[in-house]
Amino acid sequence: MSSVLLRRALTGVVAALTALAVATPAAATGGSTIGSPGLGDPYFPLAGNGGYDVRHYALDLDYVRATNFLDGTAVITARATQNLTQFDLDLRGFEISSLRVDGAPARFSRDGQELIVSPRKMLRAGRTFTVRVDYAGTPTEVIDPDGSSEGWVPTEDGAFVVNEPQGSPGWYPANDNPRDKATFEFTVTVPKGITAIGNGKLISKRDHKDKTTWRWREDSPMAPYLATVTNGVFELRISKVGKIPLYHAVDPVEVPEGAFERLAAEAEVITFFAQLYGPYPFTSGGGVVDHAPEVGYALESQTKSQYDSTPGAGTVVHEISHQWFGNSVSLTVWPDIWLNEGFAAWSEWIYDEKHGGDTAQQSFEASYARPATSSFWNRPPANVGGPQFMFGSAVYDRGAMTLQALRVKIGDKAFFDLLRDWYAKNRNGNVTTADFVRLAEKHGRQQLDAFFQTWLYQPGKPTTW
Repeated sequence: MSSVLLRRALTGVVAALTALAVATPAAATGGSTIGSPGLGDPYFPLAGNGGYDVRHYALDLDYVRATNFLDGTAVITARATQNLTQFDLDLRGFEISSLRVDGAPARFSRDGQELIVSPRKMLRAGRTFTVRVDYAGTPTEVIDPDGSSEGWVPTEDGAFVVNEPQGSPGWYPANDNPRDKATFEFTVTVPKGITAIGNGKLISKRDHKDKTTWRWREDSPMAPYLATVTNGVFELRISKVGKIPLYHAVDPVEVPEGAFERLAAEAEVITFFAQLYGPYPFTSGGGVVDHAPEVGYALESQTKSQYDSTPGAGTVVHEISHQWFGNSVSLTVWPDIWLNEGFAAWSEWIYDEKHGGDTAQQSFEASYARPATSSFWNRPPANVGGPQFMFGSAVYDRGAMTLQALRVKIGDKAFFDLLRDWYAKNRNGNVTTADFVRLAEKHGRQQLDAFFQTWLYQPGKPTTW
């Protein structure tokens, strides 16, 4: 990669190096035994925490919508990456009744979303430990820089639970950074008649008196923002694509007819992308259609896409493609969000192309037809200028255009080999734009600095590339 592109990518690379530095053992960082209160993401610098790596979350939640009250216990299994006398978790609100590290009471304090924990004994680098947090209160609906709602968003009969990019601490203590993936288990108790939908496979459903307890387990590593326990009045149907169970839940009261038919298309979409990109990443799948007008968007929660209303066919394709790009292959820093959304938008284009619709090139040309004076060209997908713009149209459409332009430049064989290799090499991992550039140059057998500078970092309508 040339120095020009390195300078353009500086923000993301520096953030990634900062994140690595705070996770380095204390012996290499001057002997500090205090985990950092953030991982230095350019958009959300205090999201995530240093000094440890979470391996598993076990969340036991009891929620009553009538009072909007959540009673929770989180048991977090983690490995210390440095000697620790103090470390942070991310949690917004709630009263904490008990906090224990390896079974022993630990001192704790609060500072904004930082839950600062001081274990009774120092945790040695390399050691696995557990943190148990008992907490209760009103879960937090988070308002993002762009004004959208996320986190635990109450609905008429439950809650629509979506977290991208910073909603997870609104309902459970987390190391809230996409770099720190972990497996999850959810035990959710709700009033009888309410269904709770978590990530992964349904392990059990048990009625007791006037309540029902649902248990879900996600056995693949998952970024904290992709967790969900959306709950409410749902009709739940279970089917399969191959050996993979698909869980489809629809609000039968508020959602118009046709939602199940729309979700049923997921099986074919999964099969299509498995052939195009590589094997489906997870051991379950599905979707939830709720009535959540306050939210106004869908989200690709891992294995359970969340829809605030009946989705269009393109939206289902978009969210399913995220299971590959965004969920399995995850960004390292949020300014690289185009690696999620540009890939998903282009996935819609290629799906249409292979199903008798417009070709991806025709979709490219329709977007390119915007006049040079359009504000669309002002914020290139890897250089949008801040978190308030990270879900703007350029991230999606110009991100997709970047991929289609690359396809034309290096040819179909190299391009599709690149996408399959990108997924195969990075499955269950984290990536940066610089990683993609390097792999694209390898498959394209050419130097692509000027191309990516033009499409990803340079404002203005591209004219040559």
